[in-house]
Amino acid sequence: MFGRLARFVVYNPWKVIAVWVLATIAIVAFAPTLADVVNRDQTNFLPSSYESVQAGELAEQAFGRGNDSSATIVVKRADGGTLSEADQAKVGELAQKIQGAGIERVSRVVTGPQAVSPNQQVQLVNVALDGIGDDPKLLEAVKKVRDVGRPVMDGTGLTMNVTGDVAMWADNESAFNNAFVIVGIATITLIIVLLALMYRSPVAAFLPILTVGLVSAVAPGLIAMCAKVFGFQVDQSLQILLTIVLYGVGTDYIVFLLFRYRERLRAGDDPKQALVTAVTRIGEVIASAAAAIIIAFSALLLAVFGGFRSFGPGLAIAVALMAIAVVTLIPAVVSLLGAKVFWPSKSWQRTPRGTAFQRLGRLTGRRPAVVALASGGVMVALALGMLGFKTDYDQASQLPSGTESAQGLADLQSGFPAGALNPTSVYVRSDTGRPLDPAPLEQFANELQQVDGIGGAMPGPDGNPVQLNPGGTVAKIDLLLDSRPYSNEAFDLAGDRLRTFAHERTPDGTTAFVGGLSSAFADVKAANNRDLAVIFPVAGLFIAVILGLLLRSVVAPLYLMIAVVLGFFSTLGATVIAFVVLGGNAGLTFSLPMILYLFVVAIGTDYNILMIARLREEAREGNDPRTAADLAVEHAGPSVGAAGLILAGTFASMLLGGISFLMEMGFAVSIGILISAFVMSMFLVPSVTALLWHKAWWPGHGDEPDRPKSPTGRQRETVQVN
Repeated sequence: MFGRLARFVVYNPWKVIAVWVLATIAIVAFAPTLADVVNRDQTNFLPSSYESVQAGELAEQAFGRGNDSSATIVVKRADGGTLSEADQAKVGELAQKIQGAGIERVSRVVTGPQAVSPNQQVQLVNVALDGIGDDPKLLEAVKKVRDVGRPVMDGTGLTMNVTGDVAMWADNESAFNNAFVIVGIATITLIIVLLALMYRSPVAAFLPILTVGLVSAVAPGLIAMCAKVFGFQVDQSLQILLTIVLYGVGTDYIVFLLFRYRERLRAGDDPKQALVTAVTRIGEVIASAAAAIIIAFSALLLAVFGGFRSFGPGLAIAVALMAIAVVTLIPAVVSLLGAKVFWPSKSWQRTPRGTAFQRLGRLTGRRPAVVALASGGVMVALALGMLGFKTDYDQASQLPSGTESAQGLADLQSGFPAGALNPTSVYVRSDTGRPLDPAPLEQFANELQQVDGIGGAMPGPDGNPVQLNPGGTVAKIDLLLDSRPYSNEAFDLAGDRLRTFAHERTPDGTTAFVGGLSSAFADVKAANNRDLAVIFPVAGLFIAVILGLLLRSVVAPLYLMIAVVLGFFSTLGATVIAFVVLGGNAGLTFSLPMILYLFVVAIGTDYNILMIARLREEAREGNDPRTAADLAVEHAGPSVGAAGLILAGTFASMLLGGISFLMEMGFAVSIGILISAFVMSMFLVPSVTALLWHKAWWPGHGDEPDRPKSPTGRQRETVQVN
């Protein structure tokens, strides 16, 4: 199959290029954009079976609002003193001024004596906002609230700081934009510099950049078309992930192909025949690797958390498109350029001798047991860091300090419990449809405030913590937690103990639901744990099937998948050591394990496939298992190392972003790719394969020679992935 495809592409390059140009123009001109199909409503990111979702739906029905956003204005005296009656009146004037400003998305502004802290040092103004998430209009609304409010406070001795989730996003919008610009520039520069050093050619260095740029222009429109046709969700952060995935996968595959092409040129092949051989041999590897990644991404459809589920189809489509480009568009362009793709370097004309990879290959072939123990031991040692693994859902701790929202949060905690910024709401619904009796509700509210970890209840506009809907059939009680709303302590309380207490003690004839941010994130945490437990095994099983079909073996896929799992845990363990043990962080960003699944498990599997395919190829040349391991490391090692170094460097550029979770992500993925490339694929896999000998290919005969072994016992045939 790949031989026929290779011959067609290589000998008909203009036809292939014309098809790509026409398809690109059609998709860019006529396809919808990701913005047309993006889902900004994150309320449906959890199924309705989760209690926080049920609470939000009840709030929407009873009070006309569900999980809409809010901003909190925190007012206190600049000298830290108590607020006088005149100060409180000024805060009331502030609320009226903002309410009357007609700011888009601002629906309600509330304050009053009940919003003054018990120590009389802080007063809050709640600004209700229509919408959720990081909607640009919400961010703009927060900025206008600040612009309108500040003149009211001038000369009064009072300070105001706007805080809350939306305010945090608004404050850090520029920080994120700057971070992504820095990361983007560093990524492109790094890829060009590393490829230029490897190939000593500007043509080969810029080829991946141009190709990925083309596919990046086509992929969003293609994904948007598929989203409309098949009705799947697209998350607003997909575009960022698309860029990262396409640069990572695209650069890897192009490096694999160019290394193999250069190897065939060094062997003396005609340029076109060299390219046909390269595409034929690498095409199967790329197809298998892409299939593994597509399966890994598609497995995200099994997630119950919509934030993960929405990534799967789009990323799978992008990887498939990139794989097609690498086996069609790239060979067509290289067919026209010939050996000039490596201009002005002449290194393609000679095979290097005495290289580091030749020495490493000999070491692996001669002492596979030592290499297996050493490489496996490193991975196990790093995996022990998982003993200190903890997750952190606190976005405030993940963002830069020194912003207005960060100062507002600090001011708020000087007068209120930590949970005052995001109260946990208990909704009580009448099961009979008749109005609720206020007396049992007030008793229930008092009992709720006695639960360990509850700092009190937030009074309503009338001073009563129990707020009834117009029909009197639903009550709402806002509780203030002692712990920060994003902390694991808050999740354990709102998602477990408080729910159990509320369900058991709610008045007769009623049903209680616990909602609010902490309750929602408790459900997100439960969904995240469930998704990791389901997606990893399912994806692993299907990837193992892909490997089994490629290798015609049961044994090799088993130890390859065990190596991948060990690589995942060693990556997380190394990150725990760096950021929790040494860095003092409360935990790792909760989404980091899934990010590692996307970029380390999925993409790192590429390197295993390339190495095991080369091991099989060397065995088919008539080499014994140890010699096959020697030659596989010598020839496939450079391309695995080059691809791994480029991809790791790409993610390492995130360390320059200055934002905590970007730094965590950059470190974790880059160290994971380095482990996958330089420890797992380059040493562990070939050494274990050498130790297992023919058993590695059981029950098939993947190592049966295609032709008799050479007199020297070392084949330098047809395909070096150098």
